[in-house]
Amino acid sequence: MNKSKVYYTNLRVKPGDSLLMKLERLIRAAGIDTIDFAGKFTAIKIHFGEPGNLAYLRPNYAKAVADVVKSLGGKPFLTDCNTLYVRARKDALEHMESAYTNGFSPFSTGCHIIIADGLKGTDEVYVPVKGGEYVKEAKIGRAVMDADVFLTLSHFKGHECTGFGGALKNIGMGCGSRAGKMEMHSAGKPHVNQKLCIGCKKCAQICAHDAPEFKDLKAAINHDKCVGCGRCLGVCPKDAICPASDESNDILNCKIAEYTKAVIEDRPNFHINLVVDVSPYCDCHAENDAAIVPDVGFFASFDPVALDVACADAVNAQPAISDSCLGEAPKEEDHFHAVSPSTNWKSCMEHAVKLGIGNMEYELIQVK
Repeated sequence: MNKSKVYYTNLRVKPGDSLLMKLERLIRAAGIDTIDFAGKFTAIKIHFGEPGNLAYLRPNYAKAVADVVKSLGGKPFLTDCNTLYVRARKDALEHMESAYTNGFSPFSTGCHIIIADGLKGTDEVYVPVKGGEYVKEAKIGRAVMDADVFLTLSHFKGHECTGFGGALKNIGMGCGSRAGKMEMHSAGKPHVNQKLCIGCKKCAQICAHDAPEFKDLKAAINHDKCVGCGRCLGVCPKDAICPASDESNDILNCKIAEYTKAVIEDRPNFHINLVVDVSPYCDCHAENDAAIVPDVGFFASFDPVALDVACADAVNAQPAISDSCLGEAPKEEDHFHAVSPSTNWKSCMEHAVKLGIGNMEYELIQVK
């Protein structure tokens, strides 16, 4: 298979230029102009950021992409699906309020926001996954599937379950309805080290399914109720909640690849990753830890697999920031595994290649 083309630009600018202008040059050089946008509804899949998190992408970047789409005759809208866990983006009203809080609005981005799976996260389309090993029909937010053209604008960062979050994570997990997210997360279920548990009940407060149960102020996870979303792991102040050691993260990654195939197959799609503010964990957290490496730049490609691999390689080529969780972790060649040792991001990429989504081999082309 021929190498896929991935386009890249660094973050250096001179007076008279800007990062937004460089982003436009990048995506035009990468071939976004070759897509027929004329009169087409164009979904720009983005993560609006959980309120309290400050590592999410600035809305200025979304406007730059939307403006290019409009210049080519398209009808862009920003979109995401509701979250499985209970916080500020679990339904469309709170989700849009969160987006506005974080600066995303029709006035700041030049296009509207549509929460793809509707008010309660139940407005979904069942999409067959050709060749799917784990998923036969993906549950995708309806507005995503109603779009004529599909674009992604992803914040490339670490992730505690998948290794990193890039284009495939933004597509596969991000476009799943709430039921779809349950399906992807359900392979692995955590357990509690009761010697460490202090009975604070933060796990119960974050759980949408009443899985944590308490006896003598000690938590236990009812696996009949648990869907394996992992939110309890992130809120436990004593690290008493531990993931199951059953390769569930690899299964999750494979399901994300299969959901990605359902979303992008048989329609024009194009992908942009911004490798800035590379926080160690997902933007779904209501906080963000310090960046683990210096900012790298912007990347774009028609191939989301090659794009993610190129970004991972670029991050791994960077030195660890000393005052970060990566700087404190044991030294490894793979920064993402060093931060989250239970993860293996390559499992998602390899499964995506098997499904015919893209190619892990790439040619990196720099745009000035």
